[in-house]
Amino acid sequence: MFFSQAGARPRMWEASPSEHKKWVEVFKACDEENKGYLSREDFKVAVVMLFGYKPSKIEADAVMSSVDPNTSGILLKEFLDIVRKKKEAQLYRNEIRHIFTAFDRHYRGYLTLEDFKKAFKQVAPKLSERIILEVFSRLRIFSKCLPCHVDSEV
Repeated sequence: MFFSQAGARPRMWEASPSEHKKWVEVFKACDEENKGYLSREDFKVAVVMLFGYKPSKIEADAVMSSVDPNTSGILLKEFLDIVRKKKEAQLYRNEIRHIFTAFDRHYRGYLTLEDFKKAFKQVAPKLSERIILEVFSRLRIFSKCLPCHVDSEV
């Protein structure tokens, strides 16, 4: 799936009923004392259960600072929203990785100018070479910030 605008994010993703149920069950399992909310440590355990990694201090701080100060932790509704956003971001990153891999024909982990041209000829055959070169050169400038870099064949 390709997006019509450069850098466009997919529309909001919705969890299936079974996935939603799983999230609620994880919330309940992590709220061992039936407080009605997840503490910072409870949240970390929930992320491990759902995503397979322990959130960093920075991630936990960001989540806890976004919680309503009138509550003692993350309520179910907030938790479901956080998990949905994390899942949406995960799917978006996976889609970008999948697209990149399709264009990285030689499995090098980067795109050469030739790879880039071939990719654009497939998805936008009427796009001028001048624009393709301009996009490629701009990506080269920002390549140190990108998870998958581009490189020219010189």
